[in-house]
Amino acid sequence: MQRLGMSGYEAKAYVALVGAGRPVNGYEVAKRSGVPRSTVYETLGKLVARGAAYEVRGASDATEYLPLPPESLLDRMRREFDGSVSALRSALPAVAAAPEGHLIHNLKDGQAMLDRAGDVVAGARRDLFMSIWPDEMRVLRGQVLEAAARDVEVSVVSFGKEPFDGPGNVHEHRYSAPETVIEEFGYRLIVVVGDRREAVVGGFGDAAAWGVYTADPAVALMAAEFVRQDIALQVLADRVGAAELDRLFATEPGLLRLLRKR
Repeated sequence: MQRLGMSGYEAKAYVALVGAGRPVNGYEVAKRSGVPRSTVYETLGKLVARGAAYEVRGASDATEYLPLPPESLLDRMRREFDGSVSALRSALPAVAAAPEGHLIHNLKDGQAMLDRAGDVVAGARRDLFMSIWPDEMRVLRGQVLEAAARDVEVSVVSFGKEPFDGPGNVHEHRYSAPETVIEEFGYRLIVVVGDRREAVVGGFGDAAAWGVYTADPAVALMAAEFVRQDIALQVLADRVGAAELDRLFATEPGLLRLLRKR
C-alpha cells in the first residue's frame, strides 16, 4: 500500500478499519493499528481526503470511521495509477533530452538485477534472448509469458532440470552440463536481451550477485549473439551427438586453442 502512495500510518490505519468490520473511533484505530494517538486523527483525515475511508456518526454522536471496501479501493488505485502512467507516457518524452551517450550502469545485488531484467523483458517488442537458470526464471516467468503473448519472439537457453515450459524457442542446456558450468565458472550467468538494444548481464554466486544494465546497442548485440551461439551449440549437440562434439573439441586445433585454460 505504501508503494501505491499511502504513508505507513495511513496503510496501518486502513488495515485496522478493514479488520474491525464495523465503524470505529480514532482511539480504537490507534489501539488496533499502532498509529500514535497524537497523529491518528490526522491520519484518518488523510484517508477520508483520499476517499479510502468515510466519517460516520456513532450512537453518542462521536465521529467514527468506515473503510472504503478493499475491492473498491484497489479498483480506484488502479484507475488513478493507469491514468497517471498514461499522462506521463506522453508528457515525459516531450521534456526528455537526448542522452549524450548510451546508458550503462552497475547492478548492486540480485534483486536489482532481476528487477532490471524484468524491465528489459517488459520493454521487448520484437525479440527476447535469454540465458538463464531455473532460480532466476521462476522470478521472471510471468513477464516472459506476457512478452510471448504480445508476439515477442522468445529464445531461451535454460540451465538445470527445470526448463522454461512456456511458449517460444526453448533449449535446455545439456552441452555442457549445468554442474560442469558451475564447477568451471563458480556462478550462474544470466543474460537477458530485449530487441537487441538493451541487456542485463550478470552472475549469481553463493553469497553475492553482480551485473550491469546497458542500452548500448553494440553490447546488446554481442549479448544476443552469445545466446544465439549457445542455442546453436545445443542444436548441433542434438543433431550430431555430444560424443562427436566432444571429439571435435578434443582434436580440432582451432577449438583446442580457444578452449585452452590459462
